[in-house]
Parts: sequence; C-alpha cells; structure tokens
Amino acid sequence: MKTIILFLSISIASGVLLVNVYTSLIDARSWGSDVPNSIATAREYFKVVNPGNFFRIFSPINQVLGLLALIVFWKYAPSVRLYLGAALVMYLVAEALTFGFFYPRNDIMFRTAQLTDIELLKRTISEWQMMNWVRSLVLLIGIFFSFLSLHKIYSLH
Repeated sequence: MKTIILFLSISIASGVLLVNVYTSLIDARSWGSDVPNSIATAREYFKVVNPGNFFRIFSPINQVLGLLALIVFWKYAPSVRLYLGAALVMYLVAEALTFGFFYPRNDIMFRTAQLTDIELLKRTISEWQMMNWVRSLVLLIGIFFSFLSLHKIYSLH
C-alpha cells in the first residue's frame, strides 16, 4: 500500500513535468511567434480555459502525494526520508516559481499589457520561456529523488 502512494506521486509528478515541457515546446512558442497578433490569439483562446486550469488541479495533488509519501516512509530509512524530503522540496520550489514568477508574467501577457507594447510582451515571453525550462528541471530533479527513494526501498527488501 505504501509503495502505491509513491508510485502515484511519481506518476503525477511525471505528468506535470510532461505538460510543462509541452507548454514550453508548443504553447509558449506559439505565443511569441507573431507578437502582438499571437498574444491576441492566445488571449482569445484562453477566455474559456488555459493551461493553468490543469496545473491548479495536478500541482497540489503532486505536492500532497509527495507529502504523503514522505509521511508513510518516514521511519523506513534515513536515506529514503532524505530523498522523499528533497523531492517534496523540489515540487514546492516549482510551485513557488509558479506563483512568484509565472503568474505575474501570465497576467502581463494575457490580461494587462497593451497589445501595442510589443517590447514588454516580447521580453515577458522570453523570460517566461527561459524560466519554464528551469521549472521543468526542478520538477525533473524532484522526480529523480522520488525514483532514488523507490530504488532504496526496493533494495532494502
């Protein structure tokens, strides 16, 4: 039963990472392809739903599962606890980046910036694209630590 929680944590974290990479490879490139027209198109497209709808559901699930894995394996072995704690920290860092860095830039790109302020939009898109790879790396490191803990758990059996 305990390992199911860890497998769920790894699965959800991997899904969040892959959607994040997709956003870098597809969405963000589209947003910056023909500024301001591409931003106007994205604003129109995102009137109903946007990628944030996915992340608002699955990022908290990822963090809760990471915390649950840490709790259920707390007494297992110090190295397992360390790896799971490091994974949880990485998932929380990714979320902190989302709130502190990405939400303000999303607001600029998709709500507040005038479409005539092309330099601001281009700079914001460029910053967003670069930092989204950083956020993806942080998630990947978290997944790596989760896998290390899983490996350690199985090697102790």
